[in-house]
Amino acid sequence: MSRDPVPLDAARARRRWLLEAASLAGGLILLGACGAAADNSRAVLPAPVESTTVGPGDIFQMEIVGEKDLPREYQVASDGTVDIPYVGRLKVEGLEPQEIAALVRTKLQQGEILSSPSVIVAVKEYNSKRVTVLGQVSKPGSFPFTTGMTLILALSQAGGLTAIAHTGRVNLTRRTKQGTKTVLLDVGAINDGRSPDIALQAGDRIYVHERVF
Repeated sequence: MSRDPVPLDAARARRRWLLEAASLAGGLILLGACGAAADNSRAVLPAPVESTTVGPGDIFQMEIVGEKDLPREYQVASDGTVDIPYVGRLKVEGLEPQEIAALVRTKLQQGEILSSPSVIVAVKEYNSKRVTVLGQVSKPGSFPFTTGMTLILALSQAGGLTAIAHTGRVNLTRRTKQGTKTVLLDVGAINDGRSPDIALQAGDRIYVHERVF
């Protein structure tokens, strides 16, 4: 039995449909390949600088060995000072914990309160050091910086990304001795394991862009 010939217009339409389908499939394969290869390797960001100096709002613990009746916890006032028993008010803003200990020790000796005091200082909370997260996150704002904080942890602290956040367009701005440096990061690459998480430093600013539909 012979088959009826396919009309010319129908044959052309069928060929056009097959070509468009093949082109679309190729485009999807190419798009998938590009997405899998995307990472943050081109984002050159200065390494985070750790700072342990104290500032307003920070809380530190201080022990003067042998003086058990003295307070153990102190909070730096808004003017950068703290009131120490036997010593009075001291300017501690911008000092490292060991520098605060040395200053208190010197003041105790100068006031002839203790001849050879042993002073130990350790910071409990760094409230003066913060990280700012803005844009398409659930709870934008400024958050206390903690040692070991990363980009993903900061975004989580801000309540996570919104439904319209662009995971591939996240700006991270960092202060350096030369000025400020801003890089564009792909959070999706970090979540997928294609890129390592980004270590933060105090003062970093994060901005999550909105997806364009």
